[in-house]
Amino acid sequence: MAKMTTKASVGGESRGKLPRRSPRGRTSSGRRLSWVRRLILLGIVVALLYWQWSTITSWVSNTWGDIVKLFGWGLLIIAIAVGVLVGLIVERKLPSLVYHWNRWLGGIAFVLVVWGILAFFRLGGSVGRSIIDFPAPDYVGILRIVGLVIIGAVLVAPGTFLRFLESIKAWLGKEFQRREAPGSAAEEHQPPLPPPTYSMPVPPAPAEKVVPPPVKPVVVLPEPPKMDSETKTATPLITPTPAQQELRQVAQEVWKKYGESSAVTVVDGWRLPPIDILDVLPNVEFGQADDMQRAALIEEALVSYGVEAKVVQINAGPTVTQFGVEPGWDRKMREVRDRDKDGNITVRLEEVSKTRVKVERITSLANNLALALAASSIRIEAPVPGKAVVGIEVPNTTSSVVNLRGVIETNSFQKILARSTLSLALGKGAGGEAIAADLTKMPHLLIAGATGSGKTVCLNSIICCLLVHNIPNDVKFIMVDPKRVELTPFNSIPHLAAPVIVDVNKALSTLRWLNLEMDKRYQKLATSGARNIEGYNRSRQGEDKFPYLVLVIDELADLMMAGFDEVEHILCRLAQLARATGIHLIVATQRPSVDVVTGLIKANFPTRISFAVTSQVDSRTILDMGGAEKLLGRGDMLYMPTEAAKPNRLQGCYVSDAETERLVYFWGSQRKEEAAQLKIEEPASPVVDERGYPNDSLLEAARQLAREHEHISTSFLQRKLRIGYPRAARIVEQLGEERDTEVEE
Repeated sequence: MAKMTTKASVGGESRGKLPRRSPRGRTSSGRRLSWVRRLILLGIVVALLYWQWSTITSWVSNTWGDIVKLFGWGLLIIAIAVGVLVGLIVERKLPSLVYHWNRWLGGIAFVLVVWGILAFFRLGGSVGRSIIDFPAPDYVGILRIVGLVIIGAVLVAPGTFLRFLESIKAWLGKEFQRREAPGSAAEEHQPPLPPPTYSMPVPPAPAEKVVPPPVKPVVVLPEPPKMDSETKTATPLITPTPAQQELRQVAQEVWKKYGESSAVTVVDGWRLPPIDILDVLPNVEFGQADDMQRAALIEEALVSYGVEAKVVQINAGPTVTQFGVEPGWDRKMREVRDRDKDGNITVRLEEVSKTRVKVERITSLANNLALALAASSIRIEAPVPGKAVVGIEVPNTTSSVVNLRGVIETNSFQKILARSTLSLALGKGAGGEAIAADLTKMPHLLIAGATGSGKTVCLNSIICCLLVHNIPNDVKFIMVDPKRVELTPFNSIPHLAAPVIVDVNKALSTLRWLNLEMDKRYQKLATSGARNIEGYNRSRQGEDKFPYLVLVIDELADLMMAGFDEVEHILCRLAQLARATGIHLIVATQRPSVDVVTGLIKANFPTRISFAVTSQVDSRTILDMGGAEKLLGRGDMLYMPTEAAKPNRLQGCYVSDAETERLVYFWGSQRKEEAAQLKIEEPASPVVDERGYPNDSLLEAARQLAREHEHISTSFLQRKLRIGYPRAARIVEQLGEERDTEVEE
């Protein structure tokens, strides 16, 4: 069988290849040569010692007493240090003395500590006594030893030492608080006291009014109502439900564990959430034997249909495994008859010509390959971009979940994060490689997919990825959720420019405001001489900076039904112009039809993501090609970046509800009052006359055309005024009613 090159599911390492070289790039012969050199060097050293042995022994016998008095047991420490130095020279690791100078200096400090301790027992020689300042009292030497220990700890592990000091500081602060209120903890766990009994003194005479002396009984009063920071109104004393108590407990635990930690990064007074707030999921290892068996089935099936090919790559992904098939040859043979010496005729086949197998012959066998592999559906990518193979994607028997933290911690995401603040972790490809993108380069994203295919989970993972790495002063969200349940959990984060919008009419007003905000930003950019938001923010700090505005629409179809022309016009204008002002759009819909995802919207959203759809027509609507109808669902998607000619198959990131709650509680527990929301004001509505028609700006021009021509139609106004059909039809209807009114009068 043909040789195959396989790739592992994690890290892309190859399986089945030739043995690799050692980490230092040496072969076995090179290692043997290095050992021969070391033996020669050892022999030279032994010969020199043998040659000068008498001189060395006489010198040692004369000076040994002085050496012992000077160094004491420190001679053993010096011998160990010389051995370490020789080992570094032999191993060619002397540059580590420069790269890790702090650790070496810390090690020297600890060596001095040991030497000084030996001096306390009269074993450290003159050097050890000088370390502890022997004539001075013992406590001076102890203080010197403690100081050397602290210096060594700071040099060897400065971060750990600082965290240790901060933990001690936090512990001392808690101890002082407990001492200030010694009875508070006990009173919380005591049962409520019974109501007090008041003993009133008997008055001396009924006619006289005597004021009784004040009685001060011990009474446990109910806790006063708490004041809300936003409404400044008293909250009534209502017993919270078990669900509310659980949520409150979760919030307190999250803030205590992550918010009060000293290891978090603080930017402009805001604490960025640590990566530990996201869950870690174990990677699922796939068996190599199963992949090899399926590769053999693919080759046998292709050969049975007259197609010569061999599998040269196996890329195991989280949901599908991609088999890289290299097309073989189509050979033309002819029969050649030869006659031997005995007159017998032998027939042999001679190759006349050979040509490569056409890719179309492999792609046409998709259903036959699915039958041979007993798979629900397979997708053939012909060819794989950048490789001379045809990719056959076969679903795995067991699929693994791609968590958000696993993609964030990869090198590909960290490289994009170093360049841009709007980095998105999308998922992992068919070969297990992490895929990340930059929202500023997209610059807008269109997401489509059937119900339950993973569209909303993708939106949540994008929002959570931006929340992990950005503070409210840098990124603001405007979320539109007509379904009222998908994006409303983010209502308490300080990144929102306005609360999550669930009303369609208010969403239209917000789109109009966003259009005006873009124009205002362009005016400020022109005044300051900056070309884009990066140039404008480079010389500004604090509130003078423009925050990025990310508009997230969970269901575009509802907005299109409310105001088709206006929504399409505003979205297209924002998609064309808003990139330089820092406004980016993320639009999702579960109905990728031509009346929702129009041609204008598609032209202005070059970056698209398609989850599983019901038909090839929907796939062509969103991606301009088929393939999305063969996806498996549950996060399986096709990602079409701006610069790519073909979409990439990914398994999207999954963010659980618990991770989302922890992230929302982390941001919601910080300073809400300082996260100033943008003032979204609804633009002035058009003036409406007594018949209910808005005063169109082109109405007077249409009246002039009606005076000049006896008969005008909708198509006539479209051509003359250069407007759309709905607007022209409204103007014609309004002119007709005005004419009927004049005739009646």
